[in-house]
Parts: sequence; structure tokens; C-alpha cells
Amino acid sequence: MPVSATARSLRFLDPRVLTRIANLQLASRTVVDGFLAGLHRSPQHGFSPNFAEYRAYTPGDDLRSIDWNVFARSDKYFIKKFEGETNTRIYVALDISKSMGYSSPDTGITKLEYASILAASLVYFALKQRDLAGLALFDTDIIEMIPPRMRRGQLMHVLGALDGVQPGRPTDLCASLETLAGFVRSRSVVAVISDFYEDPEKIARSLRRLQANHNDLMVFHVLDPHERKPAIRDASLIEDLETGSRLEVSPSYVRGEYVERMRKHLEDLQRSCNDSHMDYRILTTTEPLDDALFAYLSLRERTGGKARRNQPGGAR
Repeated sequence: MPVSATARSLRFLDPRVLTRIANLQLASRTVVDGFLAGLHRSPQHGFSPNFAEYRAYTPGDDLRSIDWNVFARSDKYFIKKFEGETNTRIYVALDISKSMGYSSPDTGITKLEYASILAASLVYFALKQRDLAGLALFDTDIIEMIPPRMRRGQLMHVLGALDGVQPGRPTDLCASLETLAGFVRSRSVVAVISDFYEDPEKIARSLRRLQANHNDLMVFHVLDPHERKPAIRDASLIEDLETGSRLEVSPSYVRGEYVERMRKHLEDLQRSCNDSHMDYRILTTTEPLDDALFAYLSLRERTGGKARRNQPGGAR
């Protein structure tokens, strides 16, 4: 069946447009459905976001798995048998510290708004894939923990925690990640979303703690485009959102030393993550969220669903 122009456009929705969708569930569904529409049209194969085959309905099967389009054509009940029904467990850990509240004047979206849509989309996508999904919010410590589950109301529980979340206290990234490691007791996928303003080696050590029990890590580094390449033409007074301290900077400093320091910070963090076999992605707040969903689907397929619900310890 041809994909409509509306469906074709969903995958490329500007994040700034998504922030104007007041309903976070609708925003995350828009992202995921647009991503899947694009994936279905892709000539690349090897992923299984849909079903592999049909089988006849038997009493006790989940009625939600019935393909009603097939029923309308054949007057018979068939169940979609999905590939990779592995019940992968995913923890989505979102940094809600003060620095995540930053937005440059022309982007129209804060890092936290962007990251919240990303977190909601990952959870929605995971649950759609019949995986177990949960959420952790942190700044100086873990603020809220919703254990990964696949149950009625889980999505609403997660969206309720994300809805209207505001940047809170200064971050203690490393301490929060190490606290989170204590919750992840069974093999899981852990997606950490942050701006990662901390020493790369310290971050890497804390992330490696999360790899205990053979967990698979996805590291989403969210930045405003102006943080990577500031557009400062005159001497300016800038403020650290975490500490409140202020510093006057010149355009020459920004174009030279600042850009070089940022480049090295990103390079060092990426190298540390890659050396530890973590999936590291830089996302700017003007980019669509496809790459993040592709990362999850790719990791899920690559690991063969090894982060399963039926591993020792079960879901917390």
C-alpha cells in the first residue's frame, strides 16, 4: 500500500514543531510512527519492527495482536507473529539538571524539552516492540525511578513523570549514574540522555559501572547547536546555569579556544565510550530523533534480545 504524503513527512518533523504538540503521548507517537513509516520504505533490510508471519488465532491469544485488515478480507482471525519478541528490558535515564534548561535564542527548544521527547519516544517505541521499558530522572541524585515493565498503564506512568518536567538542581552526573547502577540488577539496555558536562574520564568510569551484568549502553549526548559553535560577534557576559557564575568572553576566544575545548571534550568522551563498546551518539536540538530510535532498534537486533525479562532476577 502506498505511503501517504502525511506519513512520509512525519519522520522529518522539526523538534521545534513537536514541542508545540501539547500532548507528549501524541508527540512521541508522531516520532515513532514517522520513523517506522520511513523504515518500511527503506531498501535496507535486516530489521524487524513489524511481524514475520501470521498464524491462526487460538483462544487465549491477545486480541490486540489480531490483524483486523486480514479479518476484513478473509473473515478469519490471524495473529501477527512478531520477529524478535525478546522482552528486552530498557532503562531510559534522563538528566533534568539546570544546564539542560538551556536554549539558544533561535532554536526555540531547550535541551530538556528535546530530551523529554526523546525519552518518551524511546519508551513508546520499546513498548510498541513488546519490550519492558522504564524511566529514571536525575540531577544531583535519582529523582524518580519507574522500573521497566510491560503492563497496562506503563506508558501513561512514564509520560506522567515526563510531562512538564522542569530543570532542577545542579547535576551530579557521576553519582547519579552510579546510584542507577544499583537498580539495574538484571541484564538490560540502559539509555543515558544528558549534556554530559563533566570530565570525560569520570563519565566513562561511571558509565562502565552501568555495564555490570553485561548491560548494553546507549549514550545520547544532547547539545544545543550554539554550544558546539556559538555565534558571538561581540564581547558577551555568559552565565553558567549550574553554578550561576558569570564570565565575559570575546569572539576570538569563542572561535578559537572554546571551540577547540568543546571538540576535544566530545572526542574524548566518544573515544572512551567506543573503547568500552557503548553506542555513543551526539544529538543537537535541531535534529530529528530518527537516529536515536535507529540506535535502539540496531542494538536490539545486534544483541539478539539478550537483555531478557526471563534472565535471573526478573523485572524489578
